[in-house]
Amino acid sequence: MKGFERLNPLSAALYYLCVLGLSMFSMNPLMLVISLFCAVLTCIADGTVKARGHLFALILFIVAAVLNPLIVHKGATVLFYLNDRPFTMEAAVYGVTAAVMLTAALYWLRSLSRVFTADKVMYLFGRISPKLALLISMTLRYVGLFKYRFRRIRDAQRALGLYDDGNLIDAVRGNARVLSILITWTLENGIVTAESMEGRGYGSGRRTSYAPYRLHGTDAVFMLLTALLTAIAVAGTAHTSAVFYPELNFDLLNPWGIAGTAAFSLLSLLPLILNAKEAIRWRILSSKV
Repeated sequence: MKGFERLNPLSAALYYLCVLGLSMFSMNPLMLVISLFCAVLTCIADGTVKARGHLFALILFIVAAVLNPLIVHKGATVLFYLNDRPFTMEAAVYGVTAAVMLTAALYWLRSLSRVFTADKVMYLFGRISPKLALLISMTLRYVGLFKYRFRRIRDAQRALGLYDDGNLIDAVRGNARVLSILITWTLENGIVTAESMEGRGYGSGRRTSYAPYRLHGTDAVFMLLTALLTAIAVAGTAHTSAVFYPELNFDLLNPWGIAGTAAFSLLSLLPLILNAKEAIRWRILSSKV
């Protein structure tokens, strides 16, 4: 059982808004490392990211970390010269920090895409803008559908002997042909979907909706705890400083900074705590059967 996924979509939306906001708009290195660590743990525990996804995240991290000191040459501490251009420690530290922030946001977004199914998106945006809700839910659906159809087309082309990845040129031609078929298939499917919706009378009158979600006491406690921890983390971030240029100057471990970091750590671990609590409860109930 997944305790976090059973929460009301409003609770989950508030949580991801807070944790992503703190992860993307804070350059506190300590908080960003905690955010990345907790995000990776959450995705591993839920099985959201496979081995290839972790490899992609690692490559993205390395590229983002190395790119900044190669482009930006500010900083007082020169480590070495590359093509007569200084490679500074300050630019390297800033690049690693930015890479941690980018990778953490990527993992949190992967977790969000797993938790927010189409019906949850419709629940959140259906009353505000039904067309926007429908567009978002269809977009999320097509992300996985594109991958599935791409594999089907590629396997069919390979079975017919039309796809050969033995060398680079043939692989590029094969992928281009598969992509062309995929785009044609998608456009045709979009026309069929639009005609089907028009035939069913979508948008012709006032729309009613059914929401299988209700706000319970657990959701109220979770949202209150999320808001409280976020407020403490924001206050802690406001009372800390992380200066990268021209010299590194970090003030992260003052009382406010420690309190904010502890609050953000607990905030980032909330999904794991809820899921662990639900798993323990399930085992206890199963042992009594």
